[in-house]
Order: sequence, then structure tokens, then C-alpha cells
Amino acid sequence: MKKTLLLLLFIVVTSCYQETSILIEGDFTTSYVNADESVPVIIKIDNQVTGADTYQWEFEGGSPATSSEKNPGEILYEKQGTYSIKLHLTNVDGEIRDISKTIEIKEGIHIQFKHEIIKSTFSPVEVVLTNTTPGEGLTFQWDFQDGIPASFKGKTPPNVVFTTPGEHTITLTVSNGFESEKQVQTINVAPYLVSAFVYEPKFEDDDYQNPVVINFINKSISATTYKWTFEGGSPATSTVENPVVTFSTVGQHQVTLEVFNDKTSHISTTSITVLPDTNLRVLTDVQLGINAAHTTNSVGAMFSTTTRLVYKANEITAQNSPLIDIVFQGLNSNFGSNKFISPDQAGNFGFLPLKNAQNTVFINSQNLCNCGLNFTEAQFDAMVNDNPLKGLNINYSAAGAQEFGYTYPRIILFQTQDGRKGAIKIKEMVKNGTESYILCDIKVQKQ
Repeated sequence: MKKTLLLLLFIVVTSCYQETSILIEGDFTTSYVNADESVPVIIKIDNQVTGADTYQWEFEGGSPATSSEKNPGEILYEKQGTYSIKLHLTNVDGEIRDISKTIEIKEGIHIQFKHEIIKSTFSPVEVVLTNTTPGEGLTFQWDFQDGIPASFKGKTPPNVVFTTPGEHTITLTVSNGFESEKQVQTINVAPYLVSAFVYEPKFEDDDYQNPVVINFINKSISATTYKWTFEGGSPATSTVENPVVTFSTVGQHQVTLEVFNDKTSHISTTSITVLPDTNLRVLTDVQLGINAAHTTNSVGAMFSTTTRLVYKANEITAQNSPLIDIVFQGLNSNFGSNKFISPDQAGNFGFLPLKNAQNTVFINSQNLCNCGLNFTEAQFDAMVNDNPLKGLNINYSAAGAQEFGYTYPRIILFQTQDGRKGAIKIKEMVKNGTESYILCDIKVQKQ
């Protein structure tokens, strides 16, 4: 009887032990740290399994590659790809369970590309693009501002052509399916090739009378070489950027500038008219002040037919003093006593002496000089060349050098130290106190 009771007790206990066997339940989850799916990637493991006593983790492509911890924490992946995470579970009751999950690690984006311009930046500009962005599983979107083509999908685009002058952007956008990055580079297309020039004669040739020496000033855009042609000029052709040319025949002369760069060429043309030589320089509306106006630096009393400038007292230098060939002496603002004097005599008439001064002969009063001169206002106005001056005998005489009063119009004859003859027409005598002046026109031989 006692043995029977013990057997029954053993059966009951064994039955209860089988009923309380522990099962392995639950799962684990993975998440991207900082939601970053691009390498380097950190995967966080959240183990929610219950009932297991041992844990064997395998992290394909990860670091660490294995773990026996219940919670292995964070796993580092440094290469793009699709990887499995496996968990092998056991417990003391002999329970076994395997769980496997797959994760996708996307390629990191490190954009690397360069552009190379073929030949030059002159339009049209052809650009070669080289894409060295590392990685797999990436997509590429190219955008070319004002380019041909305007866009391209793929790793290596064809050559791109830009024709419009100015700045253009090349944009490469790279995506790994999780994130995108872009890089922008810039190219500049030079302005369109344009042939353009201006010209100006030498100062002494600004009347364009034969012969004329002309300076050509190149204003071309995007040009590298030049081909000039000068009809009737010397030289007749030139390849320099800014040539100087002499035209020695009367008439129209065509000037052509053809410019080049490594892409194209362009031509511009103009004509220059050379006039007959009159050997007469015409200067109008020259103001010459009385002595007080000159010395107070309001209106100059000294003039150079070479520079064609009036000089006040404070403007006279050692350089321009020898060029002055006309000096007006106005004693006062009433113009009671006036005369033109030789520059080398300026110191005798209330002016500071001029250094290296010229000697000019003036006939202030033709009617008093008894020298057979009677050059009229009408002759002055009608004079278009130096023929009327050639026959004049202009010699110094005390009578001819006499002063004159407030009378105008008046013609004064003169001859410079270098033998050039001329005439001055006083058109007006302007009374304005210490700033009084005469207004005159001057016609003088050029040589």
C-alpha cells in the first residue's frame, strides 16, 4: 500500500513539471540610429525575446560579427549591401528557436566629378565631364544650365555644349534611395566675338587734312588675333592690336578689321575721309584776358598755336613757356590801351618773363605801320587756305606795334619765330572788371 502511494505521488509531480515547461517567445527589432541608412550605419538591436537561456547572434557584414549577449547593443556596418541578422536561441528545457531578419545598408554619398573645357572658353564651349563618385547602387541626375543637352540621367554624361555667354552651372545630384546630395560647379563662356575699333588722328592732324596720321584703338571682344587692311594707308596691312597708320592721299579710305579666336571670326569696316591740305589752322572763340585777369588767374592772356591752349599766370611752366607765341596786353578793363606783344618781351609789359620765350612779330595797326598791309575782315572771313597769307610781308616796325583802343572788329597780323604767318580777328571786347577779355578767331599757317 505504501509503495502504491509513492508511485502515485511521483506520477503527479512529473505531470506538473511537464505542464510548466518554459517556451521561447517574442522577437527582436532593428532600427537605424539617427535614421541614417547610408554607410557608415549603426543598427540598434532591441531584443524582446523571452524564455531563452542562450543567445547566438550572427551579424553578416557587421561589426562585431557575432555576439552571445542577450542585448548586443549597436552594430556597425561600413559597406553597402543587404545583410542578414540571425539569432539562435535555446533554453534548459531543450527549446530551440531561430530568428532571421534582413537589413539594407545604402551606399554613402561622396560626390566627385570634374569638368574640362575643350580648346577655350570662347562660344561655343564644349565640356567633358568625368564622374569618379565612389559606390554602388547610386543614381545620378545631371543638370546643365543653358546647356545642350539640358539634363542627363546616368553616371557618365555625354559632352555638353554651352553657347550663351556668361556663367553656367553644372549640377550633379546623387541619390542612394534614402538621401540625396548635390554638387555644383560653374563655367564661364566668354562673350561672343565682336570686331570693333575706334580711331583718332594725331593732335596736329585733327582736321583730317592730307597727310593724316591716325591711331587705331582696338575695342574688339574675345579676339586673339587681328588682321587690319588700310586702303591707301601706310602700312597697308597690320596684325598688331593697335596700329598707327598714315594716309597720304585725298579721298575716302576703307579700313577693315577682321578678328579671330579659335572658334570663329568677325569683320568690321569703316571709311575715313582725308581732306586736301589747306596748310591753315583755324581756331575759334579764343578768350584772352587783360593783364589783371591773367595775373589773378581768371582769364589767361597767353596762347600757343601749337598746343591751342590759353595759359593763365599759374599755368605757365618751363615746358609750355617756349611754346607760347601770342601774348595779349590789355592795360585795363576799359580797353583804353591794348596790344599784342612778342612773348620774349612779356617781362617789359607787366608779366613775369617767359623762359626760352619765342619772338613773334605783330602788326597791331595796319593803318599806322606804313608797310603796305591792308588785310581786311572780309579777307579773314573768306580765307580757307593759307594762300592769302603767303604774300604778306610781316616785319617788325615801331609804328605797326603801336597799341590800339576799344575798337572791333580788328585784324592783327603776326609771324611766329618759325616763320608761320597768321591773322587774329578780334570779334568782341568784353568789359567785366578785372575779368575782362577779348574774344577772337585765329587763322595761322600749320607750317
